[in-house]
Amino acid sequence: MTYSIVGTGNVGKALALQFARSGILFGIANTRGPDSIAPLAEELGDKVVPMTLQEALKADVIILAVPFWAHREVAKAATTWQGKIVIDVTNAYGVPLSDLDNLPSSAIVAKALPGAHLVKAFNHLPAGVLKQEPATAAGRRVIFLSSDDEGATATVAALVEKLGYAPISLGKIAEGGQLVQARDKSWAPLIFQDLFKKEQ
Repeated sequence: MTYSIVGTGNVGKALALQFARSGILFGIANTRGPDSIAPLAEELGDKVVPMTLQEALKADVIILAVPFWAHREVAKAATTWQGKIVIDVTNAYGVPLSDLDNLPSSAIVAKALPGAHLVKAFNHLPAGVLKQEPATAAGRRVIFLSSDDEGATATVAALVEKLGYAPISLGKIAEGGQLVQARDKSWAPLIFQDLFKKEQ
């Protein structure tokens, strides 16, 4: 299984740090090219591979950590999305519902990536929290997942575990997934909820 992170803003960097901490090899890309990522790769070590956007989109699992509307530019950069698992970390806060056809924002992202299996995850915690150790004295930090594809959810749940978090599935995007999706200028109930799962 190959992984890549698209986006080198605060959230993309926080996730890159967790991959590096966990010893998982991954590619990372942005629209500015690999040279702009070299300092981050140097800081995080040899598990980080700076890539062009096109190279990063060849991974089996692609983490989309870009501003919401930037997903359209990313969508055009791939030759095919067929069979890819895309983890949607975007938040559409401030985007009028009419611009989303009154659909959950992840449904709009999924439409732009035909053939991809989309899983909403990692978007409910701010970058500053995502940078922190996933396991604490209180337990493992919870990451919520929602998807219309159970197989993709299982794959992402396994990755979440590898990174040291506790995955919790909310079910389908239009149902439980609404609990982690911003709508217009309101945050969903589970966004910013920094919860922990105690070990049995």
